[in-house]
Amino acid sequence: MTPAIPALLRRGATAVAAGRVAIGLTALARPSLPARPWVGAGPDDLAASVFGRALGARDLALGLGALDALRRPDGDVGTWVAAGAISDALDVAASALAWQRLPRVWRWLVVSSAGAAACVGLAAAANLAIASRTTSAARQEPPGALPA
Repeated sequence: MTPAIPALLRRGATAVAAGRVAIGLTALARPSLPARPWVGAGPDDLAASVFGRALGARDLALGLGALDALRRPDGDVGTWVAAGAISDALDVAASALAWQRLPRVWRWLVVSSAGAAACVGLAAAANLAIASRTTSAARQEPPGALPA
């Protein structure tokens, strides 16, 4: 793998993590914003408020965890990116189970964006994990050592 690919993946993972933090903070402050397009609830709906805030807390935690891992040279970035991707995949599954009851106009947008985020996240997590292992192995080999 060329050095440019891990750098690009790290920048992409940083952008996704920062986006998760922004979405999380927004959802905590205004829970109806993510809830309305997904489940069609109004701004005063108690279930939408709880759902939106729970979604916000999840994305805030995943985003902050990934940003922290990206900041540290020994951070386990792949695990945090994979956790976000798994969450996105489960959002797709939950939406598929309720497909007929979701708002007709928004359900395709919600499912396609979560599905794309899951696919990209899983690919990035796998590549970041490989890059991390390769970098760790290179640091542990003494200078002039032959590769195993």
